[in-house]
Amino acid sequence: MPSLAQAAKFVLPLALAAAAAPMIAQMPMEAPGKMDPKGVTAGTYAADPSHSLIGWQVNHLGFNPYFGLFGDVSGTLIIDPANLAAAKVTATIPVSKIVTVNPELTAHLLRAPAAGAKPDFFGPAPADATFVSTSVVPAPDGISATINGNLTLNGVTKPVSISARFFGAGTNVMNRAVTIGFVGFTTIKRSDFGMNFIVPLVSDEVPLNITIAFEKK
Repeated sequence: MPSLAQAAKFVLPLALAAAAAPMIAQMPMEAPGKMDPKGVTAGTYAADPSHSLIGWQVNHLGFNPYFGLFGDVSGTLIIDPANLAAAKVTATIPVSKIVTVNPELTAHLLRAPAAGAKPDFFGPAPADATFVSTSVVPAPDGISATINGNLTLNGVTKPVSISARFFGAGTNVMNRAVTIGFVGFTTIKRSDFGMNFIVPLVSDEVPLNITIAFEKK
């Protein structure tokens, strides 16, 4: 006969599935987020860290692009659809949680330097990166904008412009939060932020792909 622990491995998932079934049955059959700017309501929003990411990419020795992620992004958005140019955005990016699929590379990005030397990249206890907008320039299409601001990374602050695009708005069926989402793109030079290690063998220019969801407070 199976032990109690072995039986629990089968019974517990079935019980959880049964408990979730009524909630799943009530969910709509289509995504609640719509790419309709009319769904955006004025107010203050907070980033949803569980669903906000920044992807980075470097050219690896001219052979291929290599990707990684910053996750757990937090921040705020103040927006009024009637006055998009007055929108304000902030973001905090925990550099210490950088992700690659290679543990040795991740360790190198956060490696302590030799005595008297600078880290090759971020070092073992990097401060969170931050972005604070200084202006928002809406595009004529009503769904795109250029977000200008200051990025502080690795102890250095530089101006950065993000090409942003509205992605969707609606009410999240999981937590009932009024949610709006955006994607964005920019390119930075890592040497501007004190990371010159093997430039240009590994590219200086680093494209950043941003996906962020904001929940109304």
